[in-house]
Amino acid sequence: MDQKKPHYQLFIDGEWVEGSEAQIMATQNPATGEDWATFACAAPADVDRAITAARRVLDEPVWRDMTQTQRGKLLYRLAELIEESAGHIGRIETTDSGKLLAETASQSAYVGDYYRYYAGLADKIEGAVLPIDKPDLHVFTRREPIGVVVAIVPWNAQMFLTATKLGPALAAGCSVVLKASEIAPAPMLEFACLIEAAGFPPGVVSVITGDAENCAIPLTRHPDVDRIAFTGGPETARHVVRNSAENFAVTTLELGGKSPILVFEDADLDGAANGLIAGNFGASGQSCVAGTRGLIHRPIFDALVEKIVEKMAGINIGDPLAADTHIGPLCTRSQVEKIEATLAAATAGGAKIRLGGTVVDRPGNYMAPTIVECADTDTETLKVEMFGPVMSLLPFDTEEEAIAIANGTPFGLGSGVFTQNIARAHRVSARLKAGICWVNTYRAVSPIAPFGGYGQSGYGREAGIDAIHDYTLTKTTWISTSAEPMANPFVMR
Repeated sequence: MDQKKPHYQLFIDGEWVEGSEAQIMATQNPATGEDWATFACAAPADVDRAITAARRVLDEPVWRDMTQTQRGKLLYRLAELIEESAGHIGRIETTDSGKLLAETASQSAYVGDYYRYYAGLADKIEGAVLPIDKPDLHVFTRREPIGVVVAIVPWNAQMFLTATKLGPALAAGCSVVLKASEIAPAPMLEFACLIEAAGFPPGVVSVITGDAENCAIPLTRHPDVDRIAFTGGPETARHVVRNSAENFAVTTLELGGKSPILVFEDADLDGAANGLIAGNFGASGQSCVAGTRGLIHRPIFDALVEKIVEKMAGINIGDPLAADTHIGPLCTRSQVEKIEATLAAATAGGAKIRLGGTVVDRPGNYMAPTIVECADTDTETLKVEMFGPVMSLLPFDTEEEAIAIANGTPFGLGSGVFTQNIARAHRVSARLKAGICWVNTYRAVSPIAPFGGYGQSGYGREAGIDAIHDYTLTKTTWISTSAEPMANPFVMR
């Protein structure tokens, strides 16, 4: 092992440890294509140790008897540490995933608000007294922690996607095993240092990573897991759901999408162009809500495409750590190869490349931002989630046609509508089959707003006030208030 490279251990039960089978993997810097760090990988024994610790701490006074207000204070402290470390974690994430430092650092800082939001909700998890239909009985409910939570996050928005799971889970009093992707896991292992520094008792949060066979499968099948919160791809999600049949863990899925952005002829063209650019080229297109299907009213199609191409003329492709870079590398080489194959299929089917379409000639995983004018709804780029900077544009003639095309996919995560007609905005947004709809904006998020999809984009919601209830179970308690003892059940009256 090259001692000059950083090496990351697993964080299990409050300790930093190597994997029990001594498996070590390297992680690449996508901007150079070279290995820059190594990390320990969890084996089944390590998974069991993390889950066992999470189960144990639920019954220990140090966590079990901690008041909800005290738990909230720990989350407030974690939020402060995240904000203080945002630049450092952002730099690590940029080096490991290729995302722009401007985005990773600001996103890391912003997720502090998610932890504050759930810190404030921690002592507002309430039950109710029920107006029961029987005399001499006092009946009430209380919400209790669901138990051991497995949180699985991908590499592309790690701090954000962790916050939407860890925040409500810890506020509810659960314990969590966080599984980082084996692709670019360094930010999550850095984040574990903040968990430790915030003062959470050992076992409340463990952070591990590793491959599917040795880590993910034994983790999601483990009999002591009560809840699984997964973000990732549909194929992996199918395995997670099958594995959860072994432990009946409550499972929520936040998956990918092929989100449409509908632009009507009355839209502000500058705003619409900016929305399409943000929706497709933000994070170099590596976003689950990327608005990769741009549906444009035919009368303004050519003018809007020209405006987008014009705005893209000054785009700087380069080092993601540099302040003047707009588009960085993709995280993996396989993404570049998938885009190349998909573009080839699209052009063979009659699509036109209006911008880009080529691999950038420099070290690393760089793909030029690409605009595809699609021949029809069967164009390959309209169907495949490429996870890269590719915008597919298709004209439509009527509102009904636009809605039909937008809904003509098994996915339903994000969607966008650009129009200055408020009636149309309400009408169209109501009919789009997607969990999120942005009108005259795109990619806005908040801890206050639920986030999730329809169809093959998953089920369940993250963020928002109700998400905390997804990490609790309702207990109903019946208390007799009668002065008389309970009647003999064998004596009928």
